Amino acid sequence: MHRQDTPIFLIGPMGAGKSTIGRRLARRLEREFIDCDDELEARTGVDIPRIFDVEGESGFREREAKLLTELSQRPGTVLATGGGAVVSESNRRLLGSRGQVVYLRVSLDTQFARVRDSDRPLLRTDDPKGRLRSLMDERAALYEATADLTVDTDDDAMDAVVDEILRKLEEIAP
Repeated sequence: MHRQDTPIFLIGPMGAGKSTIGRRLARRLEREFIDCDDELEARTGVDIPRIFDVEGESGFREREAKLLTELSQRPGTVLATGGGAVVSESNRRLLGSRGQVVYLRVSLDTQFARVRDSDRPLLRTDDPKGRLRSLMDERAALYEATADLTVDTDDDAMDAVVDEILRKLEEIAP
């Protein structure tokens, strides 16, 4: 198994299961789990949609980058990033240099089914499924290039997904 203090970073689009899988993975590895979006909300005292409303996406991304810089330094954690964290080249470099990066890949249909009733700022549009498609078109190559390993999460058997992550992490262990 990889070193116990090496952080594990989960990347992927909204609805891929980063928070759900991250909690289960952390429990299995007996590690601390951190959800970057939850941590940002706790520190600012407002929810992400409110940050988007007041500061726009660029303000949110600035806050996210600062928080990732801090949180990625914590050893032995499982960190779920926001879906757009990979848009920033500096975030991609940071994650790749500080830990193991796991891309949780999901199909558009599964993703839409998981997030369609949420209050996600980027889905406030007349065509949320089309927006998800365009975000994936923009980000898929970034997820792939940043990841040390990729796991599909369309299957709702999240424990099986965690098992696959653990197996793949073992395979790439130094």
